Amino acid sequence: MRPQIVLFGDSLTEQSFRPGGWGASLADAYSRKADIVVRGYGGYNSRWALFLLDRGSEYPPVAATVFFGANDAALLGRSNERQHVPILEYKENLRKIVCHLKKLSPNMLVLLITPPPVDEIGRRAYARSIYGDNASELPERTNEMAGVYAHRCVELATEMGVSCVNIWSKMQETAGWQKFLSLVLTRAMPTSKITSKCV
Repeated sequence: MRPQIVLFGDSLTEQSFRPGGWGASLADAYSRKADIVVRGYGGYNSRWALFLLDRGSEYPPVAATVFFGANDAALLGRSNERQHVPILEYKENLRKIVCHLKKLSPNMLVLLITPPPVDEIGRRAYARSIYGDNASELPERTNEMAGVYAHRCVELATEMGVSCVNIWSKMQETAGWQKFLSLVLTRAMPTSKITSKCV
């Protein structure tokens, strides 16, 4: 049996095996070496992820990515507020996930991935194209808030001595980074290229 690498996260992980996705790129890079197992749950946040921790295989993976935060950073008082997780709880939830994985296997390579940046203008345009005049003018997510969550993710990785890919910062280093983002976060994205390169 080949070793496993588990990708654990929200819809950004769930959709990672679509054409050009970062999970598909990893499966290609590790073919004959390891099996890539996707455990992505669309709409989930780090709080809900805690309920999934005991659903693993009997053999721990050799490596795992943990990719939560995009939904946690949803703003209170907006349409997606049920997904919001306060920033300090988000950090502690990530800590619990890393501790759980390290308890399964102290030698497991754990890689945290920050939430990606948010293209607020693009998301608003997409909402208008779907809902017309009924589209909310108030964003349910902002790039600034995604950055706050990304910072806490990086901070926790440093504290726990695990690796981290800061795609929030990395993507914004490229001019026109907004074109990389899928407006509904469901298609293959540059997150894919950047993430698979960094992983």
